[in-house]
Amino acid sequence: MAFEALAEAAERWCARTPFQLIAAEETERRMDFYAEPGVSFYVLCPEAACGDNFHVWSESEDCLPFLQLAQDYISSCGKKTLHEILEKVFKSFRPLLGLPDVDDDAFEEYNADMEEEEPEADHQQMGVFASEISLLAGM
Repeated sequence: MAFEALAEAAERWCARTPFQLIAAEETERRMDFYAEPGVSFYVLCPEAACGDNFHVWSESEDCLPFLQLAQDYISSCGKKTLHEILEKVFKSFRPLLGLPDVDDDAFEEYNADMEEEEPEADHQQMGVFASEISLLAGM
């Protein structure tokens, strides 16, 4: 994707978050973001033809540990969009921004796929066996 289109997508993302796009350097393919109280990070955007991934980092030692979730997400399998990465960064920084944590989507999807466990056949057979023993004991 052309850098100009990525910068426009970043601006749209910023419009609904506390972050501002404070710099977009096309030659370095770098976008810098900032939000109060001093939360900052940058994204390096890959060239369309090279097949590299996005890269997120912060020059702030206070912010850097919170980027681990986004960095792990980027390094996982599959191509990621800038919007997906920015959403992971936003989720990572929620505690620093004083925002409540949101439920983990992956956890919710996982639980939605889980089915109620049905009793195993052995348990039902044990119940029948116990009643047969009761009948025999009464003889």
